[in-house]
Amino acid sequence: MIRAVVVAALLLGFVPAALAVEPGEMLANPQLEARAEAIGKQLRCLVCQNESIEDSNADLAHDLRVLIRNRLTAGDTDAQAIKFVTDRYGDFVLLKPPVEPATYVLWFSPFAILTIGALGAWLYIRHRRPVPPDEPLDLNQRRKLERLLLEDQ
Repeated sequence: MIRAVVVAALLLGFVPAALAVEPGEMLANPQLEARAEAIGKQLRCLVCQNESIEDSNADLAHDLRVLIRNRLTAGDTDAQAIKFVTDRYGDFVLLKPPVEPATYVLWFSPFAILTIGALGAWLYIRHRRPVPPDEPLDLNQRRKLERLLLEDQ
């Protein structure tokens, strides 16, 4: 029973992605449709931000899918269709933005954070003071401790 529920939940989880591209959007030419899908997989849904426009059910993603298909039908190359969308929405719409000065922080900050963290850990380990070993109590310290313990009772 539990296995059936898990399988059903998994299948239902994939249904929205499978139904994102509506049949009315699809092009009759299979080659153009394949190109449109490939372009759509490169473009970020501006509403969802973690999905491509091909996988999103958002209205804006639908509009962008239709726009891409119209551009391809009009004779645009893949690069021209992508450029049209990036000119309108900026490089943010690309799931893999180009490596250029404006996106250096995006591309290189994870490496910088890891390097700074590793350097900090290395410096901490290198400069920490060793913990002195426990020394046994001398006779005066033992007597003082025994007195304090007797007072607490």
